Amino acid sequence: MVEAVLIDLFSLPANLQNNIQGLLHNSLAAIEKCSSIHAPFVYVMCCQRQRSERKGEQEFLLPALRGFQSLKRRLEVVCAQTTAAALYTVKQRLDEKDLSIIKVILPALRKDLMKVYIDHLFTAVYQFEFDDLQVVSDSGSLQISEHHREGQTLPSQDVAFIRSEIQMYLESLPSLKGELTILRSSLIPDDIFLHGFTTRTGGISYIPTLSSCNLFSSSKRRDPTVVVKENLRRLANTAGFNPEAFHRVKVDHANAVCIMGKTEPDNYDGIVTNQKGVTLAAPGADCIPVLFADPVRRACGAAHSGWKGTLLGVSMATVNAMVSEYGCNMKDILVVLGPSVGPCCYKLPHESAKEFHRIDPKCVRLFDSASPYIDIRRATRILLERGGILPENIQDDSITDQNQNITFCTACHPDKFYSHFRDGTNFGTQIGFISIKD
Repeated sequence: MVEAVLIDLFSLPANLQNNIQGLLHNSLAAIEKCSSIHAPFVYVMCCQRQRSERKGEQEFLLPALRGFQSLKRRLEVVCAQTTAAALYTVKQRLDEKDLSIIKVILPALRKDLMKVYIDHLFTAVYQFEFDDLQVVSDSGSLQISEHHREGQTLPSQDVAFIRSEIQMYLESLPSLKGELTILRSSLIPDDIFLHGFTTRTGGISYIPTLSSCNLFSSSKRRDPTVVVKENLRRLANTAGFNPEAFHRVKVDHANAVCIMGKTEPDNYDGIVTNQKGVTLAAPGADCIPVLFADPVRRACGAAHSGWKGTLLGVSMATVNAMVSEYGCNMKDILVVLGPSVGPCCYKLPHESAKEFHRIDPKCVRLFDSASPYIDIRRATRILLERGGILPENIQDDSITDQNQNITFCTACHPDKFYSHFRDGTNFGTQIGFISIKD
């Protein structure tokens, strides 16, 4: 069942005012007639002309809006100077109400353009269907490539224009939830390495569980790749790295490691390099983002360590890759565990808890319960020390930084961090990142 209807009047010229009012009236009448049981939310998207106020646009459309009592409280006119701005505003309205099934009514010649905007600004969480808005117009009445017809591939310059318009709009948006904040460890020497762990502030993601500096997009969440890319651009500007030389692990909750410069595996939870200016990153939203640095051999790495990766030894796999690929000495490697869910909050079924109990009984609290509390940080430290990393070269919640705490519990600090455990499926993600300075 359609939950929302978007009527796209954006490209219709202002000199067709009477025609636009008639089209809108007819569209609303059809919606009202077909929605007697469940009235959908209706958004009318139109162009805000130069020096035109939103109020003026709405007043212009009022004659067509009058009389639709069943839609009255569910009807909104969205005016903006660009399609990207108008559609992103509509997306915010949809997300406020958790709506996902949308019918788009628009001129036929506008459909393929709109699909490109939608592909960039929405994810697979949303379902769209399209109906034609019957418009009789001359060749100059629609803002669309002169030789394009519906169903044909859009010219590359049109797609490039859309991407540029979206990027410029997102760059213009204010940061949310305060300034962008980066946590840094004094264990990693800042004259050699650039590194940090992000928090949730300073980005543009607006959905509560993703707000605001979400740094991961997936088909199951409502933050599109373009928003995550803008958040990353802002992080890169603040931290001082090149976002075009940024490499994030491809999470598989296992122990494969990617060696930069060699064939990239399909999935991997660890990544290492000795190349200057290349930024490596590992995500975390309860799982541990782990950073590795060897100031002697000037090599670094990052790993994503959830409970499965911890048991599979992903951190030592990353260390071993640095040793074998770059000749690192185990005694020189520094390891910092970033914000992650603590043993205060994290539970696993008893069968999984047994594996952590075998590593060390202190890794499990209330072992005899059906869902014991698990300390994946302690387990990671123990496995690293057993592998040859010096205890004083590991920073976690048992060894805090004198200047700044790094290993917070993500579930306990909703103002600072994202947490899958706390927030559910539409959760945001922070990262740990590291690079070798030029």
